Amino acid sequence: MTQINSNFLNLQGSYLFSEIAKRRTKFIQDNPQAEIISLGIGDVTRGLPEAVTKAMHAAVDELAVPGTFRGYGPEQGYDFLVNAIIENDYKARGVDIKSNEVFVSDGSKCDVGNIQEIFSTDSIVAVQDPVYPVYVDTNVMAGRSGLFDSGIGRYENIVYLDCTAENDFKPSLPDRKVDLIYLCYPNNPTGMTLTKDELKVWVDYARENNCLILFDSAYEAFITEADVPHSIYEVEGAREVAIEFRSFSKTAGFTGIRCAYTVVPRELKGFDKDGSEVVVNDLWNRRHTTKFNGVSYVTQRGAEAIYSAEGKEQISGLVDYYMTNARIIRDGLASLGLEVFGGVNAPYIWLKTPKGMDSWAFFDKLLSEANIVGTPGVGFGQSGQGYFRLTAFGSRENTEKAVERIRNLSL
Repeated sequence: MTQINSNFLNLQGSYLFSEIAKRRTKFIQDNPQAEIISLGIGDVTRGLPEAVTKAMHAAVDELAVPGTFRGYGPEQGYDFLVNAIIENDYKARGVDIKSNEVFVSDGSKCDVGNIQEIFSTDSIVAVQDPVYPVYVDTNVMAGRSGLFDSGIGRYENIVYLDCTAENDFKPSLPDRKVDLIYLCYPNNPTGMTLTKDELKVWVDYARENNCLILFDSAYEAFITEADVPHSIYEVEGAREVAIEFRSFSKTAGFTGIRCAYTVVPRELKGFDKDGSEVVVNDLWNRRHTTKFNGVSYVTQRGAEAIYSAEGKEQISGLVDYYMTNARIIRDGLASLGLEVFGGVNAPYIWLKTPKGMDSWAFFDKLLSEANIVGTPGVGFGQSGQGYFRLTAFGSRENTEKAVERIRNLSL
């Protein structure tokens, strides 16, 4: 008899966004005339930048000619894209990153989920709460979580760092020994950020306590305030304790194209069971080359074009478009007397549900009465109960229409 990995049985319910899709589908089946506006899942709606599509078309033409055809590429990414990343995302900000520290992939979701494979299953994991579900679920699958306590809605072996209105949605340092700390800034789902000085506290903590930060900066392009770092490596000492994840999905509309990258500095060390140092970069490279065959040449040429003068201008236009949507949602909800957060350095608006309504009840109210799909805050963790996330990735027309529909609700 084939025995399954019993850790999978500890997963709780459906993956959040699958559950949202299921409820949305059921509502449409029951109400086929309803005009649904989706501000739930963080999927983009604008087309790819012209610079990207031009580069991808040219790359396709290259592949049709024997002399310029390419088969398998380097698993870590082509030099032309890796070098563009280093020059534009790091060197331009005074950060020194080497080419063998960048790993191109098909998405940050994959990387933040897969990175845990190279660490001991005995590692103690700390996550922000509310939290992007992938951080928790992949560690449950690996067996680090312990059992789920339905009474408190949390796993017994995961350290939860509460992010609430009382602490401005900025977590306190762990109160017990941890090995891996997941941080996401600008934050998904709350849209909040840390200043450079605030982030330095975490870097210093990791250095003093011999732990590692997994830093998800997928939304850094949406930062508008000057004192908010775009990379954790802008903080002194971070190369010794942090892995950074970046994505082209929201920045350049690559949600369907799939391209991202992870930075693993050579200074970053782990330890084997005997206490000897191990270079984490080597382990990630080994895992990457074993389980991944690389992002397609066409996709990487498209990603490279993001860094051209034409591409930068078009990306800036996309970011401005979505952040204008964020302002429209934020200002519209605030004018109704709702408590709103985020929407300044991130394309997410985090709102407190009115009249003490729980998150899923508010989801059902928005869907049934306004035909709007959002994301229940409790789906991101217990600290998200009583909150709700809306995204700015819809069209301008639908964003404005959604705000007007909410205005007409009895809240």
